[in-house]
Amino acid sequence: MNYTTLNNGIQMPTVGFGVFQIQDAETTQKVVEEAIATGYRLIDTAQSYGNEETVGKAIKASGVPREELFITTKLWISDMSYEGAKKAFADSLEKLDLDYIDLYLLHQPIGDTFGAWRALEELYAEGKIRAIGVSNFKSDQLANLSLFNKVVPAVNQVELHVFNQKEEERAYMTSKGIQVESWGAFAEGQHDVFNNPILKSMADKYGKSTAQVMLRWQLQLGVVSLSKSANPERVRQNFDIFDFELTTDDMTQIATLDEGLTVFADHHAASTIELLAGFVGKTY
Repeated sequence: MNYTTLNNGIQMPTVGFGVFQIQDAETTQKVVEEAIATGYRLIDTAQSYGNEETVGKAIKASGVPREELFITTKLWISDMSYEGAKKAFADSLEKLDLDYIDLYLLHQPIGDTFGAWRALEELYAEGKIRAIGVSNFKSDQLANLSLFNKVVPAVNQVELHVFNQKEEERAYMTSKGIQVESWGAFAEGQHDVFNNPILKSMADKYGKSTAQVMLRWQLQLGVVSLSKSANPERVRQNFDIFDFELTTDDMTQIATLDEGLTVFADHHAASTIELLAGFVGKTY
C-alpha cells in the first residue's frame, strides 16, 4: 500500500474502497471484508449511504487492527449546521462502532457549511477526528472556507475521471496543500469507457484491465482514488495496480480524453442544489 501525507501530517492510503450504492447489508459486509482482506486500508462511506453500521461490522470482523485502517465518512446536508454536525457525527461514530474517525467530510457545499465546519474543527481538536475535509467543493468555495476558518481542509473529494480531469482545480488544491481524492473513477461506465481505444491499448500493453489503467493514472497524478465493486474478483483486481507504471506518453494520451464533462448531476448547478435541498425539506 502507498500512502500520502496530508497537510496535518496524517498518512492516508492512496487507494480506497467505496460503498456508495451498496445498500444490501449482507453484500456490503461481504465486500468490505473482502476489500480489507485484499489489502485495502481506506474504506469510504457516508451518512447518506445508509450502510455505516454494516461497514462497522465488517471492520470488526476483518480482524485487522484499528490503527491500520483509515475510515472516512461524511456529513449530509440534512445536518449541515453546527449542532447538526455534532449530533450526526456522534450518530455515525456509534453506527460504525468506532472510537474515532480518520477523515470526516462535509459531503456537499450546501447549507450552513461554516457552522458545520466549526463543529468539525472542535471535534478535530478533541481528537475524535484525525483529519477533516470536504467533498464536491470548487476552488472558490475551498478558498472561502479556508480563509475564514482556522483549519484548512485536508482533503477535497470530487468527481474525477478520464472525461473530467479537473486540471486547474487539481493545481489549485495542490498549491494549498489540499489532497485531491476522486469519486466516480470509472465514470460510471459511461461513454463506453471500459472499451475506450486509448485505454484498451494501454491495458493490452501492460496485461491489465482498462479499470486498472484508470486507477493507475490517478495514482500517478497524485490523486487518492476510490473504486467500488460488489464482485470479489474485481475488488481484488482494482487493488492490483502497484506492479506497473504508465509512461509519460501514456499520461499525455489519457489527457486528451478530458472533455470537462460530468457524468452525474452537476453539483454546482442551481437546479441540482434545489433538488438536493428538496430532499431535506428546503424549498423556495
